[in-house]
Amino acid sequence: MIEPLLNHPWILDLLTVLLGLILGSFLNVCIYRLPRDLSVVRPRSGCPSCNRTIDWFDNIPLLSYLLLRGKCRHCSTGIPIRYPLIEAITGLISWLVFYRFGPGVAYPVYFLYAASLLAVSVIDLDHRIIPDQISLFGIVVGLLLAAFTPVMPFLDSLAGFALGGGSLLLVGMAYEALRKQEGIGGGDIKLLAMIGAFTGWKGVLFTIFGGSLIASIVGITLMIVRRTNGQVPIPFGPFLSGASFLYILFGDHLIQWYSEMLQV
Repeated sequence: MIEPLLNHPWILDLLTVLLGLILGSFLNVCIYRLPRDLSVVRPRSGCPSCNRTIDWFDNIPLLSYLLLRGKCRHCSTGIPIRYPLIEAITGLISWLVFYRFGPGVAYPVYFLYAASLLAVSVIDLDHRIIPDQISLFGIVVGLLLAAFTPVMPFLDSLAGFALGGGSLLLVGMAYEALRKQEGIGGGDIKLLAMIGAFTGWKGVLFTIFGGSLIASIVGITLMIVRRTNGQVPIPFGPFLSGASFLYILFGDHLIQWYSEMLQV
């Protein structure tokens, strides 16, 4: 009786969204605690204002925020909108990845990968750091998955890891030698190495090109809005993450479209 129900596409879509909402709640914990060198397991989540532990029924993704009207049950302090927003975005990511890959090994692999990119982006925007707990762990996981699952050939993953880490390292060294200041942080280098481990060398090239293009557009826009001729410091991690997510969803189509454009 359960199996025919699960065969309905909308049921699978709903389950993937619910899974994304649940993981999004955990991402909120990681985003808050990792930059502060706190455990993501203990203690249980609590209100940062009154320090009261949050009960399970007040920690249901999206629903609890709506029922509590965006306030702590105990002290009525406002709950930042970013928490349900991250949960909703993670739910959308889960559905998009499932829509792209369908049921199978690729879906959980790339969903968890994309969720880690979201966590990296928010942390980098907040603190200008990319935690090693995500990037270094991601490198190991990406290489192991390539070695023991059919998601990606291992040599392609290994080449992506080497190209991702090595290319940004060389660019950073050259920039520092010319400008006498750090231009690319070590976190970005390790992040691109993780991206390479999951998407291979093609994914690295796409990510570098796409991330640089998006970052340039955003940077120029900020310069115009702020009316400044100087450089606008912006973290590079979110742009690398966004470009990599675009690659796993539409990379083949975008590369084909770009190749056809060059032949015109």
